[in-house]
Amino acid sequence: MDQATAKPAQPAPCAIVIFGAGGDLTERLLLPALYNLERQGLLPEKLAIIGVAVSDRTTESWIQETDDFFKQMISSPDSEFQAKSIDETAWGRLQSTMSYFRGDISDPSTYKVLGETIDAFDKKFSLNGNVLFYLALPEKFFGPTVDHLATAGLLKQSGKFWRRVVIEKPFGHDDASAKALNADILKSLQETQIYRIDHFLGKETVQNIMALRFGNGMFEPLWNRDHIDHVQITVSETVGVESRGSFYEPTGALRDMVPNHLFQLVAMTAMEAPASFEAEAVRSRKVDAITAMRPIPPEDAVRGQYTAGKIGTKEIVGYRQSEDVSPTSTTETYVALKIHIDNWRWAGVPFYLRTGKCMTNRSTEIAIRFKDAPLALFPRAAADQAAENWMVLEIQPKEGIKINFNAKLPGMQMILAGVEFSFNYGDFFKQIPAVGYESLLYGALTGDPTLFQRADQVEAAWAAVQPVLDAWGKKTDSIPFYEAGATGPAEADQLLQRDDRHWRPLVGDV
Repeated sequence: MDQATAKPAQPAPCAIVIFGAGGDLTERLLLPALYNLERQGLLPEKLAIIGVAVSDRTTESWIQETDDFFKQMISSPDSEFQAKSIDETAWGRLQSTMSYFRGDISDPSTYKVLGETIDAFDKKFSLNGNVLFYLALPEKFFGPTVDHLATAGLLKQSGKFWRRVVIEKPFGHDDASAKALNADILKSLQETQIYRIDHFLGKETVQNIMALRFGNGMFEPLWNRDHIDHVQITVSETVGVESRGSFYEPTGALRDMVPNHLFQLVAMTAMEAPASFEAEAVRSRKVDAITAMRPIPPEDAVRGQYTAGKIGTKEIVGYRQSEDVSPTSTTETYVALKIHIDNWRWAGVPFYLRTGKCMTNRSTEIAIRFKDAPLALFPRAAADQAAENWMVLEIQPKEGIKINFNAKLPGMQMILAGVEFSFNYGDFFKQIPAVGYESLLYGALTGDPTLFQRADQVEAAWAAVQPVLDAWGKKTDSIPFYEAGATGPAEADQLLQRDDRHWRPLVGDV
């Protein structure tokens, strides 16, 4: 069979142990992603899914609650599945592999019983000793859970079987804590056993950045300081903090979004071509891009916090009026940054990043602004009407590519007019129902770490933002505000205006 159309390999038999099985992440993303993989025939033929949580449930009640939630979600008009109904055969097969294990993850005895449970399922289903541990837990439990697993002997592997650990974000909350967490878990695990997840890398449109750059001779020669004026990366949300105040208050937009999501987009945009698409070759080029970032000075960072406002027809309460939020909070819900990558390709090309909650539109995009062409050939009036040249990689909610360029306006005079070429993924490719975790789970099950972060990438990302964290930590008295439904605080516009540039308009879904 041709390699381009060959079906991906089926993972080896294994147990999947989900810590935090009763949480939102498991319900909304992990189990739906496993269901989608099952529909594609990409789960192990022999499989046991063991949910671990402190909730007083039974296997039957966990499956029933999951079933009710799943069916309600798939029938919702806002469903991410793009499917009309459930494939009962696939869902039934997945349910037949599920069991629930009640245990306190801080209690060493939990891990003794867990080990016995894994052994029992291993013998029953012939899983060959392979186990994937998924830590769908708050950050503070990552290190202790790995320590307990190691003490119980559950992380030891041999040439005959493997043990892997998937760790959710955020991985640390600053440079020092990220290094400490890496040091802690690397006492019990080899780097090859660790899968630090960032769900942005599960999106097809993010992975397609490499295909666009390195699979087309027309783009890569222009992808450098000689032709590119600057780059803008935007991740804007229309939702607020909602019921996540207790998490968001000590975290803020910078910690929540920048060292992981936004820097992943930076790395994909700025990385050099790898020698191959082998995992370590790709990950090393990403690390090179992040390591080349100049530590961000506080004057190149802007923060903001949303106040009450209106998005569409929906009234939004201010961040300080949200549940579990201090009425005098200075936690940022918006951040804009100017970064420099000090290497041969990008020297002198600024990258402007922005992300925020309760903004005008929901949109994730990477916008490449090309340098202007010399316009001396054209009359002054014609040159003044020339459009800026942009290539925009749309990641969500739209998925596609737009290119803005100039053409002659019909008529007797040589007058320029901006036109747009657009490509939408949905027009060319069949959409496979996905929630964004499918390729990540498949990579962890098959031992392919390409889409996961290495320790050195995590630490380099935190090192770049640490000067900003330090400066903002000392400013506890005030913060710029922006009204919910706006594009951010005025200070963010000034960040670009001082370079004689401007933000692109926010275009997306309300």
